[in-house]
Amino acid sequence: GAPFPIALYSPGVAWRIDHDGVDDIAHATVQPTSERPVVLELRCGTDALDPHPVAEARRRGAAQREWASWVGSLSLPEVERRLVARSALTLRGLCTPTGGVMAAATTSLPEEIGGIRNWDYRYCWLRDGALTVQALVDLGSTAEADRFLDWVHDVVATLPGPELLKPLYSLRGTDLGPEEVIESLSGYAGSRPVRVGNLADHQVQLDVFGPVVELIAHLARVRGVLADRDWELVQDMARAVARRWHEPDHGIWEERDEPRQRVYSKVMCWVTLDRAIALAGAYGRGVDPSWEGLRERIAQEVIAKGWNEDVGAFTTAYDGTDLDAASLHIGLSGLLDPADERFQSTVTAIEAELRSGPTVYRYHRDDGLPGGEGGFHLCTAWLIEAYVVTGRRAEAEELFGHLVDCAGPTGLLPEEFDPVSERALGNHPQAYSHLGLIRCARLLDQG
Repeated sequence: GAPFPIALYSPGVAWRIDHDGVDDIAHATVQPTSERPVVLELRCGTDALDPHPVAEARRRGAAQREWASWVGSLSLPEVERRLVARSALTLRGLCTPTGGVMAAATTSLPEEIGGIRNWDYRYCWLRDGALTVQALVDLGSTAEADRFLDWVHDVVATLPGPELLKPLYSLRGTDLGPEEVIESLSGYAGSRPVRVGNLADHQVQLDVFGPVVELIAHLARVRGVLADRDWELVQDMARAVARRWHEPDHGIWEERDEPRQRVYSKVMCWVTLDRAIALAGAYGRGVDPSWEGLRERIAQEVIAKGWNEDVGAFTTAYDGTDLDAASLHIGLSGLLDPADERFQSTVTAIEAELRSGPTVYRYHRDDGLPGGEGGFHLCTAWLIEAYVVTGRRAEAEELFGHLVDCAGPTGLLPEEFDPVSERALGNHPQAYSHLGLIRCARLLDQG
């Protein structure tokens, strides 16, 4: 049904084209090393069933049993139990055999219809991957976390030092090639360019160490033991923070603008050291004597320089008055007590400026790119968490209901939501969105 021709290239494979009066059918027989040939069939313009329905039924049955068995082994909350199960299945589907975890399954689905904010998310971000498998750990599945940590170990082993970790890598753990544009594609709903690759791999994002250590802490809590190789990785992440925490960076949102001293990134550096110290104490590991002092120094600087009295909130960075939903982590992480008036004031300020009905935006500042975007489901999840920990449960349940509605009949969530047109935006399905839903459902389930 496309308005342009489609060509299939298969060097070395001979195809025979037939027409059965309704459909064009291409046949090819490939003779592998085994005695039984593999028969390939390509049909264009048909919705006919598999020509071998018995074999297809067997394949579907085996797949269904395997996935159903896995989801049946999880400890699911009663709050939106079926939707949490669907989210868990989606996250597992984004986990690849290499251990790398896709941030999303697609590229270039736009953040604004007709706009240029179209990114390729088919790679493994350390942050996204760690948060994804952590959500599965919290539901009772640890295999994905083990494979991901193997993947991180392999990546770190290629570097002169862990402080040189990039924000993202290919699913194999290798560097990305240059970001490219496919000029021949018109993009979803005319949203161009269509990109392959992601320039964010050249950025500095100093928050990436914290989620890895947080994941290891969750894994140790579930198993009751801290593996030696995991402790080695914790030490690597702590050393990386000690060497670079003071630098400005591009932050979690990968803004293509000048680096800043971002509150969220500093908080995640604090998380790295705080969880490392806690793990050492709980599992009898030797701790670097400098970690405690550095943890306190980071906390004091964030509280002193991140708070803006005129705004009445912790801002995006030390040098501005703009707000960012990611700054909610100053309370969600434990750096600041959620009962602290400054955190509660920050929640109120972010709610007033960044919430729009059923969704929450990342920020409203000029980020160096033209056009706009929708609200981020992950930011909505963060505000729900902030409502809960500050005692605003009724508001948390109300906003969570909106997040659930956005999943629709498929149970799948994209990256963003436009509250005006009420349509999905961004790549789909998005790991961030589903792990955020799981976190909120578990939190609300705990009462």
